[in-house]
Amino acid sequence: MTIRQILLAFAGMLTAGLTWAQSPYPNKPIRWIVPYTPGGITDSVTRIVTQRVSEALGQPVIVENKPGANSIVGAEAAAKSPPDGYTILTVIGGHAANATLYAGKLSFDPVRSFAPISLAGIAPLILTANNDFPAKDVKGLIDYAKANPNKISFGSSGVGSATHLTCELLKQTAGIDMVHVPFKGTAPALAAEISGDLQILGDVPSSLMPHVRAGKIKALALFSSKRSPGAPEVPTIVEAGGPPIEGSTWVLFLAPAGTPQAIVDRLSAEVSKVVKSPEIQKRFTELGIEPVGSTPPEAGKFLEDEVAKWAKVIKAAGVKAEM
Repeated sequence: MTIRQILLAFAGMLTAGLTWAQSPYPNKPIRWIVPYTPGGITDSVTRIVTQRVSEALGQPVIVENKPGANSIVGAEAAAKSPPDGYTILTVIGGHAANATLYAGKLSFDPVRSFAPISLAGIAPLILTANNDFPAKDVKGLIDYAKANPNKISFGSSGVGSATHLTCELLKQTAGIDMVHVPFKGTAPALAAEISGDLQILGDVPSSLMPHVRAGKIKALALFSSKRSPGAPEVPTIVEAGGPPIEGSTWVLFLAPAGTPQAIVDRLSAEVSKVVKSPEIQKRFTELGIEPVGSTPPEAGKFLEDEVAKWAKVIKAAGVKAEM
C-alpha cells in the first residue's frame, strides 16, 4: 500500500469516527436501571413510560432490574455509569431518605451524583389495618394508640421506606407511640397483616386495594389532601379524623451527573409527552398514581424538597440506616 493509500484510508477512518461521534442522540440502545425487583409500582411505571419513550426515540430501551440495599445497588451502578445519556435510573421515595440515612457513607451522593430528568407520577399511601384491629379510622387509631402506647405494630417494606417515614410522621404529629416492624418488601408485610401478626400497614393503592376490596384487610385513610381516583372509597386522613399530613411514594427519572443538558431536556420532553397522553394518564389513574411529567428543574426542586422533608422526620425519630 502506498503512502497516499494509507493517508486516504486513515482519513476515511477519521471521517467515519467523526460522523459516529456527531450522530444525533440516541444512536444505540438505552439502559434504564430500576433498583427494585420486577412487578412493583417502580418497575411497572418505568416499563409503561419507557415503551413509549423507546418508540419516540427510535431506539430500544432495556429495563434492567438491579435490586439490593434499599435501592443503593442500582443507584450506585447508575451514578458510576458514563454521563452520555445511555444509562438512566428510576428512583422512588426511599431515594430521598437515603440522602440522609446514608449521608457520607456511600461512594456516590443520592442528589449531587445525578441530573434530574422528570417526575413521572406520585402515588399517595393508603393506611390499612388487619380486620381484628379495633379502630375503623385514623381517629380511632390515635385514640387506641394513646390508650395503649407501643402496643400497635406497623409494618413497612424496609427502614427508610415511604411507608416507614410517613408512619413516623404520623406518630410525631399525633403524639402517639407505635412499634415499627420492617420487612424485606411489601409482600411479606401484607401476608403478616392479613394473618393478624401485624396490625397496621401502609403502601400504594395498587398493592393494597385489591386486598381491601376482597375483605382481607380494611382501609383507614389515604395520606393525602384529596381522594384518589384509584381508591375513591377511601377517605383522606383528615376526613378519617387524623392530622393534615401527606405521604406518598413517587417515580422520578435521573441521569448520571454531567449528562449533556440537551440530552436531559430531550428525555424530559419525551417522558412528559408520554405521561400527559390520555392513554397513559388513564393507566396511571387505574394504578392510583397522579401523573405529572415535570421539567428537569421542577424534578430537581421536588427531589430537594422531599430530601428536606424526610430529613426532619428521620432526625426526630432517630431512624438509623441498615448497613
